[in-house]
Amino acid sequence: MNVKLHTPSTLKSGSGMSSAKQFFLSLIATTVSIILTFGTAAIIDNQKKNASKKEMVMMVISDMDNTIGLLEKVDSGLCECRRLQMELAVHPEYYDSLRFSFAPAMSWNLDEFSGTIENIFSSSIETFNTIGDVNFVNEVSSFYLRRHQYKEMVIDSLKEDLEKHPIMKSLKELMKVSFPEYVLMNYSCLEQIRAFRYRCMKMMNVSEEDLYDFSKQHQNIERKDPESEALFEKTIQEYDSCTNVIYQARKKLGD
Repeated sequence: MNVKLHTPSTLKSGSGMSSAKQFFLSLIATTVSIILTFGTAAIIDNQKKNASKKEMVMMVISDMDNTIGLLEKVDSGLCECRRLQMELAVHPEYYDSLRFSFAPAMSWNLDEFSGTIENIFSSSIETFNTIGDVNFVNEVSSFYLRRHQYKEMVIDSLKEDLEKHPIMKSLKELMKVSFPEYVLMNYSCLEQIRAFRYRCMKMMNVSEEDLYDFSKQHQNIERKDPESEALFEKTIQEYDSCTNVIYQARKKLGD
């Protein structure tokens, strides 16, 4: 006995049920297409946002590293100035020879910190939306505030002090500049900035390897030229020697 199955008349082409089925199939296909389109766009947008976030975070922490490097250079120079000052406090007779050693010790170039990254971080309302971490933003803002304070407290203050008390003029003027105090202030600021860096790296799960890779990609590695350094050192020595001779000549002439 053969049994034939017939399509219900309600699903035959042209019937109301068939039209509804086609409509729902079409709706499902359209919905899936929309989900795939917008879902893919959302994934791409999220990837771009994460990339921008990482870029901003790495730029800021690298800026902290540059600042730390500059403050370490200042620390080294100020410690040398303190050592020279302490030696002259005990042996004032060495003043005429040792006074020329202060200028090379203070050869750092901190008149202006580079404000490029700070401006990018501070001037854009998109910064918070990109990073999305209130604590990180607050830490970075505090870092830049502290850097401004450091420049006023140490660099600008020392510059004013040296203008008021020219250390090349006399031992008396030299002793009026408190290098031990500047060493202490500089070191205190240096430790605070190191702490900002540590907390920011921990918050954003940034490793030293990440920073190295970032620096390698975005910065030109400067190679020291031994011949250039030797020539510069020779120039400094000639300057010191010539200046000393001129000073002695002026002294004899009563100038």
